Amino acid sequence: MRPILILMISAFTTIAFAADEGFSSLEEQMTGREYSAAGLHKLSAEELNALNQWIRKNSLGTLAMPSSEVGATTPATAEKDRRGLPSDPGDDEQPIVSRLIGRFDGWDGQTVFKLENGMIWVQADKVKFFVREIENPEVTIKPGIFSAWYLTIDGYNSKCKVRRIQ
Repeated sequence: MRPILILMISAFTTIAFAADEGFSSLEEQMTGREYSAAGLHKLSAEELNALNQWIRKNSLGTLAMPSSEVGATTPATAEKDRRGLPSDPGDDEQPIVSRLIGRFDGWDGQTVFKLENGMIWVQADKVKFFVREIENPEVTIKPGIFSAWYLTIDGYNSKCKVRRIQ
């Protein structure tokens, strides 16, 4: 009975956090295997809640960046830019050019891409691609057919299908 209660509390916490500024909790971002491998299933609902709050407070997506590091689109502008979101009417099919935040060493089928412009995209295919680690690479996200979007890293010939989550 206790595991069911924990799952219900965890689900409620997840919904509450997801509704708050588009935050994705660990439960939403990780696969079940990753969640268990990290030992998160052993945490109480309160411990998991505290961990999600810490991540929300300290995540790269919420840190203030110097204006010199921000591209032409700022996070506030990204909220108005609906390209790639399910609610996107599809009127603006222009490529999105920005930089990834932090180090990049490829994608593995479950990669989350946080951009300087405030957008967050997640890999929507299982393609794997690895490179030597680089810092804040420029990315281009271009629309494809059937509302698909594809991400490429400047200087590399590989691309992956992505889906915007924020």
